[in-house]
Amino acid sequence: MNDLPRTQHIIASGVIAAVGVTVAVISFTQDPAQAYLFPRMISSVFAVLALWTFGKALMGRTKVGNGLSGAAMRNMAPGLVVLLVYTFWAAKALGFYTATTIAVFILISLYDPAPHTSPKTWGKRILITAGFMAVMYGLFALVLNVFTPREVFF
Repeated sequence: MNDLPRTQHIIASGVIAAVGVTVAVISFTQDPAQAYLFPRMISSVFAVLALWTFGKALMGRTKVGNGLSGAAMRNMAPGLVVLLVYTFWAAKALGFYTATTIAVFILISLYDPAPHTSPKTWGKRILITAGFMAVMYGLFALVLNVFTPREVFF
């Protein structure tokens, strides 16, 4: 039973390393090169960190936590579904900013412990989502000049 957290660390870090390396490879094979400069930098850093974590997990040097319980995995499942829909469909189909706004609002609504029956808490969620999107737009469109997927709306 004591090997379960180590096995979870190896599997989770291996999956994340595989995704990180895949994203890095994809970012280096897309054109135009200028549009993918920022994703290349970020994905390379994340791929290196993920491979480093995976190597530590393989060597048994990861001593953080006791693994994930079934309850924790059930709590994360809705967020993971939102992330997958956002990543593989919504960002391209709806446009980056529209899909991100919807995804952030859903995630905040899912994980906010405040009551869902109060109009005041819904107002806070909308304000937080709007603030987050303002920061994202300022960072990506104005500061970094990153090309984002633009489809139906933006």
